Amino acid sequence: MNPALGIDHIAIAVDDLEEATRIWRDLLGLREGARETVADQGVEVQMMYAGETRVELMRPTRPDSPVGAFLAKRGPGLHHLALAVGDCASAVSALARGGARLIDAEPRPGAAGTRIAFVHPKSVGGVLTELVEGGAGPRPHSASMEETPE
Repeated sequence: MNPALGIDHIAIAVDDLEEATRIWRDLLGLREGARETVADQGVEVQMMYAGETRVELMRPTRPDSPVGAFLAKRGPGLHHLALAVGDCASAVSALARGGARLIDAEPRPGAAGTRIAFVHPKSVGGVLTELVEGGAGPRPHSASMEETPE
């Protein structure tokens, strides 16, 4: 696999998106960014910014979504780590060739027009890992990684 370009975002599963946004904004001082519903994943996401680092707050829109199942089993908390990649399809192919267990056999649409794929936690030390192509995370030869929130 080509090396990861960096951390795209850290995702937190929450029960109450309004309350979580208030806490991360007012208590922890993060900037509030765009909010979006990703229907095929069954989540509403609120992006928050701490300098160049993005924290994605995720609330399930239906109980049978992966985030809904996560909350039912584990409660609110760290859901996944997302790595920025230049080519999601190539990264998925390389991981499959390397024997990694993948949740997504090929990239699919993600939030904000990205292409994503998830790697099963059993292949990466117990951490659900998302590969993100086209996100606001680090890019090769980028003059600035800072994204201005919408």
